[in-house]
Amino acid sequence: MSLLTRGAVVLLLLSSVSASSHPPPAQVWPESAMVKVRPQTPPRRDSVVALVGARNEVLSFQVALHGGPGGLSGVTARFPSLVGAAQRRIGGRDLLLYREALLDITQPTPPETQPGRWPDGLIPDVDEVVGERRSAFPFDVPAGESRAIWAEVRIPEDAAPGLYLGLVEVRARGLLTHVLVTLTVVDASLPSTSSLRTAFLLWPPHVCRAFTGNPDCSTDTQVRLLKQFHRLALEHRVTLASAFPRLPGQATWDLPDYDTFAERWGPFLEGSAPNALPGARMTSLQYLGSATASDLATFEAQARARGWLERAFDYVGDEPPYGTTWEAVAERARLTRSVAPGLRTFLTATVTDVEAHGLLDDIDILTVLVNFIDGTQPPYEGNQRPKYDAFLARPGRELWLYQSCMSHGCAPGEPPPPENQPGQGWPSYMVDRSPAKARGMQWLDFIMGARGELYYQTVGLLSTAWTTQFRFNGNGDGTLFYPGLPSLIGGATEIPLPSIRLKLIRQGLQDYEWLKRVSDAGDPDFARCVATRLIPHAWAVPDDGAAFERARLQLIQRYLELRGAALPPGAAADDLSARGGCR
Repeated sequence: MSLLTRGAVVLLLLSSVSASSHPPPAQVWPESAMVKVRPQTPPRRDSVVALVGARNEVLSFQVALHGGPGGLSGVTARFPSLVGAAQRRIGGRDLLLYREALLDITQPTPPETQPGRWPDGLIPDVDEVVGERRSAFPFDVPAGESRAIWAEVRIPEDAAPGLYLGLVEVRARGLLTHVLVTLTVVDASLPSTSSLRTAFLLWPPHVCRAFTGNPDCSTDTQVRLLKQFHRLALEHRVTLASAFPRLPGQATWDLPDYDTFAERWGPFLEGSAPNALPGARMTSLQYLGSATASDLATFEAQARARGWLERAFDYVGDEPPYGTTWEAVAERARLTRSVAPGLRTFLTATVTDVEAHGLLDDIDILTVLVNFIDGTQPPYEGNQRPKYDAFLARPGRELWLYQSCMSHGCAPGEPPPPENQPGQGWPSYMVDRSPAKARGMQWLDFIMGARGELYYQTVGLLSTAWTTQFRFNGNGDGTLFYPGLPSLIGGATEIPLPSIRLKLIRQGLQDYEWLKRVSDAGDPDFARCVATRLIPHAWAVPDDGAAFERARLQLIQRYLELRGAALPPGAAADDLSARGGCR
């Protein structure tokens, strides 16, 4: 029996079960990664998940379970392999399963967000950092409630194009069922290193506090833990630009010498550190030394000699005049210009403000709040992007974007932005927002021509991540990881764990690769049309996760068409001629 015939038989069997007029007391169904399965999520009757992706792309989906009137106990799951033609297999550490943990939110992120339990932390079956068995399974599903398993497929670099089939087996006391997974691998590859540069920041004392109880843990402990964070971040196509040991009680790095720094961190900068994405390397490096002429000059020389200077930057000020005075920005930027002219200066501000303070010659990377690039309120009403053209015409200049608590209102009692209406709103990395809000930022980066994305913090409430992440009026603001202590997740080694939001950010970064590929292959107008039809304004990110999936599939289909290929039958998006003018 051929692979396709076997798949058809499995599909027929599963379909006959789901079509029964007497559904089982408990139900199991496949769910998109673009749905947050909460305890009150009602069951559905689907039994098949269909994935389409390129080599070196990571695809996610969920297996959801509803306890029915009696609940489920002892739930376990297996995802052994996906099998293609000629018995080609995808398996092992390329297939991952996690139990989704629930965060009990009592103070919701405004506006229109409901309190209660939201899925976010991911407890692995076998972790992706050191490969130990953890305590994802077994677990129970209470009567009348839903839970979910997060599943992940990493398509190997050598995977042959074509159709692959596999089963996720789910067992519980009195229950054995399967979810059919179909994977279409297209003849394309995504790079291990993101084309969109990222500088997601990390404050090591938060890591120390979460794992040791002391914010000033030893340098050796910082090195051990931060290497794990770098690896996990790069596996999600994200760079932790500031994740290096600090001197006790200081913001400057603990740097005995540059040879030691290169020995510890060079593999992450050069792409030789072990990683599920082969060759993945950091796309940015923040200077963390003292603001002295000698230290800046030494760093520039060392970074140049070691091949890091192109990705390095000096963060000369944050959101002046609030985080830094304009006078301090000018002093720091001009110092860096004079003693380390090859080290790029980095500032969070608008071009209007920079020009008003006479600093256009002193700033290389302008990082703009997403609310200020295309807003609804003066002085940022309407698309502000054309105002940056003259700045970007200067040699070596770049535009980056970032999001913050401004997307929901930074202070309790502060009126939320009026743009946050049901079904739309600003991009957001909050736990209690739709998955689409976390995936939309990288589409906006593409639309606005940004070369990179900043995020101010990734471990802000790491020490309390399992119980509360409410910070700056939002749940999850500045926290994208969880502390994987063996007492909580099993195993013997403490590790960082990903959040669902980190997985969704990776999906957005992969979407950016498809947008770039279509553009580079000769049809930038099509890529831009698909992106702007999905997100017409920075404040209009839809909550419709299926719309993101359709847009991504349109990009894949167009890219293959530009290369003289096509998606296999059954995997194609809607007809190219009927895409609302994106042709």
